[in-house]
Amino acid sequence: MKLHVCMFGLSSLLLMQLLFAAPVFAQSLAFQCTRMEGDLTETYELQIKSATGSLPSQKGKVYLDGRDLDRVGADGHQTIKNIFITKEQVSYLSDTRFEAEVLEGVSYLPGSVTSIVIVDRVSGGLRRVDTIVGGILAASLGEGTKSYEEQCAPLKDSK
Repeated sequence: MKLHVCMFGLSSLLLMQLLFAAPVFAQSLAFQCTRMEGDLTETYELQIKSATGSLPSQKGKVYLDGRDLDRVGADGHQTIKNIFITKEQVSYLSDTRFEAEVLEGVSYLPGSVTSIVIVDRVSGGLRRVDTIVGGILAASLGEGTKSYEEQCAPLKDSK
């Protein structure tokens, strides 16, 4: 009998946590971000939408200047693996795969980039960590893990 009461209490706590957490996760956020590298400054819009349901086809989405980052092309594919939104930060994990290619007579092996992007919703600081393996990017940027910092400002919060 005590086990039944304990299970009911735990179930109630879990249900309350889900009800209170749902509004934090069920939303779309947009930021205007600025990337500075040397003399180059680039401003872009980053939009992150949480998943709308539990089916794989209803997964979260990330858009960069309106372009869906989940995409497949002749030169490879990019997939958003995970999106996590809390009151303090927003993060997503992406996996990009490149096919072997020949550019200006130089052959490059297939390559990949795994990225984690975290935006601090209070400060607007964006940190991106890329792990580059093989391909043309490893040849030009170097293989390994690179970290970048940018600054973002919220454009809107909508549910």
